[in-house]
Amino acid sequence: MTSAAVVRKEHRYRPRGTQAKLFECVDPEVVLAGPAGTGKSRACLENMHLWAMTVPRFRGLFVRKTMKSLTSTGIQTFKDFVIPEARAAGVVTTYGGSSFESPGFKYPGIGSSIAFAGMDDSDKIMSSEYDKIYVQEANELTVQEWEKLTTRLRNGRIRHMQIIADCNPQEPTHWLKQRADEGKTTMFHTRHEENPRFFEEDMVTVTEEGRDYIRRLDELSGVMFQRYRLGHWAAAEGVIYEEFSPAVHVVDPFPVPDDWRTWWSVDFGYTNPLVVQIWAEDHDGVLYLVRELYQSQTLVEDAARLLLEWDGERVVGGLAFGMRKPDAVICDHDIEDRKTLERYVRMPTRAAHKDVLTGIEAVQMRFRKQRVKLFRGCTYRRDQRLVDAHKPTSTEQELPGYTWFVSPTAAGITVKKEGPVKENDHGCDALRYMVAARDLRGVPRVRVAS
Repeated sequence: MTSAAVVRKEHRYRPRGTQAKLFECVDPEVVLAGPAGTGKSRACLENMHLWAMTVPRFRGLFVRKTMKSLTSTGIQTFKDFVIPEARAAGVVTTYGGSSFESPGFKYPGIGSSIAFAGMDDSDKIMSSEYDKIYVQEANELTVQEWEKLTTRLRNGRIRHMQIIADCNPQEPTHWLKQRADEGKTTMFHTRHEENPRFFEEDMVTVTEEGRDYIRRLDELSGVMFQRYRLGHWAAAEGVIYEEFSPAVHVVDPFPVPDDWRTWWSVDFGYTNPLVVQIWAEDHDGVLYLVRELYQSQTLVEDAARLLLEWDGERVVGGLAFGMRKPDAVICDHDIEDRKTLERYVRMPTRAAHKDVLTGIEAVQMRFRKQRVKLFRGCTYRRDQRLVDAHKPTSTEQELPGYTWFVSPTAAGITVKKEGPVKENDHGCDALRYMVAARDLRGVPRVRVAS
């Protein structure tokens, strides 16, 4: 009689370079900051799994700005690359949560657990205690949200309780960079060479997949190249909307009252993204971007169908959110696309105010007076083609990199305000159309030279 063979499943992971410091550092706040594709998220996930596997009754938390973004990124990576062997062996099980407890992963053999949640539903987070918290894309949070999370580190199962995080570099004035500069947060800077998908063990030889990926990054320009290829906390030269601040102008969604006026603003495209923005205007005249379609390689008729049947559910009156018919559909001047849109939505369209500089000035004034706001997470389904190309996937992502022309001179640079750089500006154009429609009615399209 022979006994059944025991199949042993092993999970292997070895952090490289800077990422190894995450496993050694005992500081209370640790951030891996670096360009896209350096493996920093994987390092954080592996770190959390290691603690949950080895410390009895360990309590961890995965968190991101929204639950939806976390489940489509970090949680999927955790399931696909970090715990498949442990799940197959029954070491890790999943649970769906309850009215009192966030969903997550349990390690029944030693009583450990890792919950996951979004800051858009923080009640469960703030009612629990943890040993270690991992924040994905920490640059999306406010400093107040970050500090609130640190108060939850009091479960006491490990000696050095921590909040760890990853982030892509932003502007040098971002609160996370400033927090690191002040010594409150330890920040390690990751490199593409540390990702085994893109570089061999020697961290010099590029893999076949890495050659293609690095080539695409090398084709970026300006601030995108500085941040996503080089990993610099770089500010865009000649930023047009300096007044824009996510902490001020990006707000949590709320039910739109039935009696608010609504508008659609459209910037046509196909190779470049087609952008449709749905705006609501409160009784004080403040504009809210409540829903946005931002998709490349999308036909006008397909966008129209989505507007009439958002998220696959027929909505009241044929309009998203059940709102009444918009006061106007404001479009760029492509007459063929306008006619196509009119035919499918059965509404007339209005040509946008096209004087760019006066429109930009109107938007700047709106931002300065906090009279234009964006709903957080209002963009429908991130376009993976744009993600892979490291291009903005929403108007919110466009705004920090929307710049004036910049020319080199003997003394350095000269910002030319004759017009913006015509790149990654599709949501910004639609925003300008909307604001101009409200604020520039009857304004002569004549500019006086200074």
